[in-house]
Amino acid sequence: MPTVSVKRDLLYQALGRTYTDEEFDELCFEFGLELDEITSEREILSKEKGDAKVDVASDVILFKIDVPANRYDLLCLEGLVRGLQVFKERIDAPRYKRITPADSQLQRLFITEETAAVRPFAVAAVLRNITFTQERYENFIDLQEKLHQNICRRRTLVAIGTHDLDTITGPFIFTAKPPSSIRFKPLNQSKEYTAPELMELYRTDSHLKHFLHIIEDKPVYPVIYDSNGVLLSMPPIINGDHTKINLNTRNVFIECTATDLTKAKIVLDIMVAMFSEYCSEPFTVEAAEVIYPDGKTYFYPELAYRKETLVAENINRKIGIRETPDKLAKLLTRMCLKSHVMEDGKQLEIEIPPTRADIIHACDIVEDAAVAFGYNNIQMTIPKTYTIANQFSLNKLTELLRQDLAAAGFTEALTFALCSVDDIADKLGIPVSATNAAHIANPKTAEFQVARTMLLPGLLKTIAANRKMPLPLKLFEISDVVTKDNCTDVGTRNYRHLCAVYYNKNPGFEVIHGLLDRVMQLLAVSAGTEKGYRIKAAEDPAFFPGRCAEILTDGKTIGKLGVLHPDVITKFDLTLPCSALEINIEPFL
Repeated sequence: MPTVSVKRDLLYQALGRTYTDEEFDELCFEFGLELDEITSEREILSKEKGDAKVDVASDVILFKIDVPANRYDLLCLEGLVRGLQVFKERIDAPRYKRITPADSQLQRLFITEETAAVRPFAVAAVLRNITFTQERYENFIDLQEKLHQNICRRRTLVAIGTHDLDTITGPFIFTAKPPSSIRFKPLNQSKEYTAPELMELYRTDSHLKHFLHIIEDKPVYPVIYDSNGVLLSMPPIINGDHTKINLNTRNVFIECTATDLTKAKIVLDIMVAMFSEYCSEPFTVEAAEVIYPDGKTYFYPELAYRKETLVAENINRKIGIRETPDKLAKLLTRMCLKSHVMEDGKQLEIEIPPTRADIIHACDIVEDAAVAFGYNNIQMTIPKTYTIANQFSLNKLTELLRQDLAAAGFTEALTFALCSVDDIADKLGIPVSATNAAHIANPKTAEFQVARTMLLPGLLKTIAANRKMPLPLKLFEISDVVTKDNCTDVGTRNYRHLCAVYYNKNPGFEVIHGLLDRVMQLLAVSAGTEKGYRIKAAEDPAFFPGRCAEILTDGKTIGKLGVLHPDVITKFDLTLPCSALEINIEPFL
């Protein structure tokens, strides 16, 4: 969930009253939010960098509020206050209005066909006669960043550019050019750079380096120019310094370039809806015309309202309450969904504002009605379907084994379900193709490339991280492993494995063998019988030659035990002998 940081005093000022911390926490809960933390800039820096770095930090109290990921209208102070005020019925939900100026004043954005190779879509709007204060300006910039991290998917889907309209002249051109032909002075820099020079400059920038990959391999980079050839921005990397917004800016040109047009329209609607409050005519936005290469023209922002119809009884039934249609309409209106009862007295007509892109289905409206009613106010009832719960048999067996393995002197470990390819292949002397592992398509780190096919590597890494602990180290884990299986609908299958390792100055094979006998005794499986278990000499590259055995039960191999090969021990940064056991426990259900 995104976290919005707001200054407590500014928030209370905008709400028109103060709250105790407990009261505001309760208000957030009623509205479907969570007050995650009460802190300050000084306290945050102290935790991150130490007390020596906090001399210039502010002591202003900050509220960190967790917001649902799809509630883009609550990602800034303005939207948060507006939502809470409507929820408490102190104000009516505003009506957002798009005005189209005279043709001579209409701002136009032309898109050329070259953009198809990088970012084919764009939308635009103008906030006319807006008044910024320092706090409003900071909120304006912060909302852009929040949207970039959220719905914009770190600028891959949408990139927002905001410009001082009084410093440029329309119409504007959104095109794409070879990097070497692009030259401009980027935001907050003192000289001009070419696009390749900018890429090198920002490669070490802690903020912008994360976005370079989006276009750096493209033959052309997207750029926006005004009619005088002034470069506004090179999305999704950086804006030009020429159009930089400041506290004196009165007219703001907002453009969103995108690979996803739907997301771009949502982002533009949110940006203008949140800050049109500060225009000379509140909640009014000036339209801009966007002309595509095929000649089609569109006016943005859309700021479209739509209507949905729901049967009041269906809402009551899904939530588990008994409210009149009038009361339900009032509850939905408190959630910025203006509603009224239709002529038949049974149905509600709900108007969805442009700020509520999260309302996709009727169930989203029902959820808002439940939030407004209050989850704590829903009466608890006994389900009409009478059932008796029963523990999943595999988990029951797992819990029983865990207790007895701990009683046998072994310590339980819980390791990651993902690991590197080296952990399950190279370090164990097994070819990657033989592991039958499910690979992560886009791993973020080399440590998490595949789903583990065995538990042994995780326990060996745990031992390596705890080598300074007193010997012997006796660890076990009972968890799932994953292997590819084309017969299942998801292409993989989980198996519940038991793994134990013994690490000491001597291999301790007899300890692991004894543990196997104890496990089989607990499972009521006799040794040597036809349907019992036995061990059989085997060869495995992970184990020392002549010191490895297969474990068979009912004639089927369920696992292996033995002394690990010195090469394996060395590759896991260990220095002492180690014995291991790993079996599949599902056949014993």
